[in-house]
Amino acid sequence: MTNKADILVINTGSSSIKFAIFSDELTEKLKGSAVEIGGASHFSITGLEQAGTKQDVDLPDHRAALSHILNALTSRGIAPAHLRAAAHRVVHGGPHLTAPMALTQDALTKIAACSALAPLHNPHQLGAIRALSDLAPDLPQYASFDTAFHATNSAVARRYAIPDTAETDGILRYGFHGLSYASLCHALPRISGAALPARVLAFHLGNGASICAIRHGKSVATTMGYSPLEGLTMGTRAGSIDANAALKLAQDHGIPRARAILNNESGLLGLSGLTSDMRALIAEGSSASAFAIEHFIYWAIRHAGSMIAAMGGVDAMVFTGGIGEHAAPVRSGIARGFGWLGAQIDDAANAAHRQQLHARASGIGIWIVPAMEERQIASDALTLMGGP
Repeated sequence: MTNKADILVINTGSSSIKFAIFSDELTEKLKGSAVEIGGASHFSITGLEQAGTKQDVDLPDHRAALSHILNALTSRGIAPAHLRAAAHRVVHGGPHLTAPMALTQDALTKIAACSALAPLHNPHQLGAIRALSDLAPDLPQYASFDTAFHATNSAVARRYAIPDTAETDGILRYGFHGLSYASLCHALPRISGAALPARVLAFHLGNGASICAIRHGKSVATTMGYSPLEGLTMGTRAGSIDANAALKLAQDHGIPRARAILNNESGLLGLSGLTSDMRALIAEGSSASAFAIEHFIYWAIRHAGSMIAAMGGVDAMVFTGGIGEHAAPVRSGIARGFGWLGAQIDDAANAAHRQQLHARASGIGIWIVPAMEERQIASDALTLMGGP
């Protein structure tokens, strides 16, 4: 079934592992996930012209989940010996890991040094890399970093106005969703049939949400900062908040409780008192849900203005991510916020979720680009290996 050309892409979370198989032509052949690891686990897999399967399984830890994934792939004719490589998403590369890399022992040490910057992500991803090394020791492994795309931001853009001391070491604006933005830069020309516009205002809108100013294919500014908490209103994250307000929450309720409020109980959930799911809020139609949606759109427009200023204008707006790809009222609300710049959305195209959204008279291109982080990770690995 394979000729040792396929890439296994692995995206490890705190209680889940998503995976996909890509050919050396970057065609997705199969995908699946192991979720609720350590709890009521279940496993699903679809693709290769076979019916999908979903089953409850006992997965006490990430190593057990990876072993189950490898066994499931082997049963479909894709044993580790048939794979060309495994490629991992690693959330945080810190200030120094700014490009995809082969996973040597030195690379693992450097990734581990970034764990304090992403304590909920990097340790689990490192664990998966090491477990896979034990389970398939001859399989080459590579990593792509979600922060790397933003390494092209200037020092002025990355630096907070705080002293450069041992106390503040590592506190910079790193930005996230970089794999999504890198993928978008490759995908938009395929969709539009034209070169990538010089100034792209990219909206990655999902439960986590950010905007990136992309000038000549490179990030010059982004809304997320030291952590994914900064920036837009999100599903459960507050977005940008006065640091003294965060300190007051910590002083009054303790750091763990403040962290939970800002990261898990705020955003659309906190504003509506109902849910973090944009689809449900749009369907629900109450005044509380309407306010949450209005808040989301308002702050997306306001932050986007900053991104436009950072790249000296805008030639195209691009939406990606779950909300960006599927929430027509949100896209419309944001686009209409830039009518003064000539943006005109085609309502029929928007309602139908077509990839080209701009009206003929629009002064700015408006597009939907499906999020393809896994494909980007596979592409990075292939590039490091010298292509097909």
